[in-house]
Amino acid sequence: MPSASLHAFVEAQLPPPARVLEVGCGQGELARALADSGYEVVAVDPDAPEGDLFLTVSLEEFVPSEPFEAVVASRSLHHIHDLAGAVTTIANLLKPGGRFILDEHACDRMDAKTARWYLEQRAHDPEAPSSLEACLADWEADHHDLHGHAAMCDELDRHFSERFFAWMPYLYGELSSVGEEEERALVESGAIQAMGFRYVGEPKGPVSS
Repeated sequence: MPSASLHAFVEAQLPPPARVLEVGCGQGELARALADSGYEVVAVDPDAPEGDLFLTVSLEEFVPSEPFEAVVASRSLHHIHDLAGAVTTIANLLKPGGRFILDEHACDRMDAKTARWYLEQRAHDPEAPSSLEACLADWEADHHDLHGHAAMCDELDRHFSERFFAWMPYLYGELSSVGEEEERALVESGAIQAMGFRYVGEPKGPVSS
């Protein structure tokens, strides 16, 4: 199942009933949960699972039969090579007044204090970097080909009017010793950077690709 907080966040943004597209659905947990709640769901991913909800295509290959009230993307947009093209496509897939609901990784926000904390949580990991400098270098190398928060928001601002934005914990998903709420408290205190964000936008109008 998707995390309870993500499922609740997405449903809170959806008008009932709604036709929903999920981009980059992975194993399909969120798509199934939304379908169980009564939404009409189409979920696309080149590696999508089998089932009536799912299409094994990329966003670029997807041809919709009609527009959607909402498009959801959970930790998938930062992987899409043609970011500008993807955001344009998503804007054009939405009905007027529709919503783009985004749960994302802000990989470009890693700084020294956050890396130090991250490294401390991996103290017993034999594959952890040996120093803060090595941790920052490894992070940069591991994420150099992904879109960060700044790049994604630049494209979102071109095509969408922001309706909601919040920084979110993210690293707990990679750390067995830390929970979501513990990381959230550290973010809110300023001890570490928020490495995730949630966003909801409404299309500004029809756009050309």
